[in-house]
Amino acid sequence: MVLKRKKFQNTVRNLIAYKQPKSPVSEQYRNVRTNIQFASVDTDIRSFVVTSSSPAEGKTTTTANLAVVFAQQGKKVLLVDGDMRKPTLHTMFGVDNVFGLTSVLSKQNTFEKCVRKTDVDNLDFLPCGAIPPNPAELLGSSKMEELLHELYNKYDLVIIDTPPVLAVTDAQVLANLADGIVMVVRSGQTEKEAAVKAKGLLQNAKGKLLGVVLNAKVLKDGEYYYYGSQQ
Repeated sequence: MVLKRKKFQNTVRNLIAYKQPKSPVSEQYRNVRTNIQFASVDTDIRSFVVTSSSPAEGKTTTTANLAVVFAQQGKKVLLVDGDMRKPTLHTMFGVDNVFGLTSVLSKQNTFEKCVRKTDVDNLDFLPCGAIPPNPAELLGSSKMEELLHELYNKYDLVIIDTPPVLAVTDAQVLANLADGIVMVVRSGQTEKEAAVKAKGLLQNAKGKLLGVVLNAKVLKDGEYYYYGSQQ
């Protein structure tokens, strides 16, 4: 899928799918949603992670807006900030980051006390929480696996934002636990070699790559948007 720039380039951090549901960009997020569902036609996808090869490629904005469009479809969705290196999702939803995923995994607090309701119907949000000294170990712990299975009893879909693949191992760790992966690349910025290397690392971690979102592509009039799937 290609995300068209032009008139929406100043709304990068916004929940466009919620604030402007009839916009062309929102329609593109719905197209991604449809393609994710087609990619998983033979299996029931209950969770997927969103990542990128490198920073500043638009993965967090993509993650949040995908959560919105899945919730708008009527699914009960939990959006999780699994970026324990540089969490930013809480700023998009206007909540603090005092308690969250790290609190639950370290058994300092319960999920029920950390999860937040959002203004979007059917969408709950679990912030990252305090940044820990051992993110990869927490995410790869048996507690994280147990938490995911508990969440499947509460939600139809769990979507997790993760750090860039080439920076740290966190995304690879979660890719092995979740049912699928969506990778975001940025037009004019992401190097082909970096994207290919990131894809290889995710597949080596036994993750299922559902597809790749091409972000910030300037399209000429009459061109079509597309969602690139690379199995």
